[in-house]
Amino acid sequence: MKKRTLSLTFAFLACQGAVQADIVIPGANGTDGALNITANTVIDLSQAPTGTWDQDNSANAGKGVYDPEKWAVVFKYTSINVAAGAKVTFKNNASRAPVVWLVSGDVTIAGTVDLSGENGQAAPLLAEPGPGGFRGGVYQLGGGVGQGAGFGPGGGGFTVNGGYGTAGGGERYGNPSLIPLIGGSGGGGKSSGWGGAIGGGGGGGAILIAVAKVCTINGTISAIGGEGSNGDNWGLSGSGSGGSVRIVCESLSGIGSCFALGGRSYYNNSGVGRIRLERHINTGSVVVNPAPSTLDLTAGATVLLWPPAGAPSARVVSIGGVDVPTDPRAAFGTYNPDVALPLVANTQVVIETVNIEQLSQIKVRITPRDSANHTEVTATFSTTVSADPLTLRWTATVPTNMGHSALQARVIRP
Repeated sequence: MKKRTLSLTFAFLACQGAVQADIVIPGANGTDGALNITANTVIDLSQAPTGTWDQDNSANAGKGVYDPEKWAVVFKYTSINVAAGAKVTFKNNASRAPVVWLVSGDVTIAGTVDLSGENGQAAPLLAEPGPGGFRGGVYQLGGGVGQGAGFGPGGGGFTVNGGYGTAGGGERYGNPSLIPLIGGSGGGGKSSGWGGAIGGGGGGGAILIAVAKVCTINGTISAIGGEGSNGDNWGLSGSGSGGSVRIVCESLSGIGSCFALGGRSYYNNSGVGRIRLERHINTGSVVVNPAPSTLDLTAGATVLLWPPAGAPSARVVSIGGVDVPTDPRAAFGTYNPDVALPLVANTQVVIETVNIEQLSQIKVRITPRDSANHTEVTATFSTTVSADPLTLRWTATVPTNMGHSALQARVIRP
């Protein structure tokens, strides 16, 4: 039986002609004001208060809002202008959530919007991803602590590049519509090599820029994976994979560029990310790499920002009998772990799925911080929680490791 990974693809009905009419951006209430960047600027996503994505943000204008249910830091701007020569970068939210810009007016990017992952870091640090991406693996620490695999659905093993991805460390994940929005995976660390004691590169980040009017790109939008090096020496650690960029607008113009490429490595480049362009009118010639998926919108179309109600979903409910928080933020020492377990040979993980067929396969991936490769096990069906919506529970027995590990669940639908 041919299998496919869980994906959601949505489309609008396209029509002939190009009638000018603003598209409808849900939640674009302008309460973050105008973003006007004239010099290099870091947007600190950790300052975003937690709330609902479409709330009035006037009391925290310019800081956005972090919505854990949507896993996104959302800004509602009236307009955006990034001047030539200026660069916008980001400091991650603790959740490392993607960035969403909802704009009620026009967007002009003449400078650079950069969501790229960090290059490999010296042990014991892990390379940070761009917002929405995943960290790189650690270089060997010594004293019995080994090199680490990269994190994320396509994280690379020891010396292996991250895969978004079409190459390197993992199966392709996500979907062309970029609903939901997700970034690139990290490259694996290396126990020894030419580039010094450095780990794998972080994955490229993810951004949605939804513009009611005109989006002009004469500069650069970049969501590139970090290199498995420290920037000076080209090491043998794996590089992060490319992230994702989704642009939705009434009219797209400009002669700039948009990149979601994997980082370089000694072996080969890591997996590329995804780019999605949705517009009613296209008058520009923006250079895009990798090749985008595109959608012609109808005049006045209402944009689909999030998976619709009833969309398939999966979540980890508990590990070792301990409930998992709905907004996990473990950072391997920077914050407390989401779940702490006694050191045992293995433990049970419970996964809950909604609107997922029982014939599906549920995979659980365990990535230790200091082990050369991740482990993936298949969960077994346990019980039906409800028939409408179809809610099932699954269990998997996974190995435990001394120290910190990250755990992710994914679905392969028939």
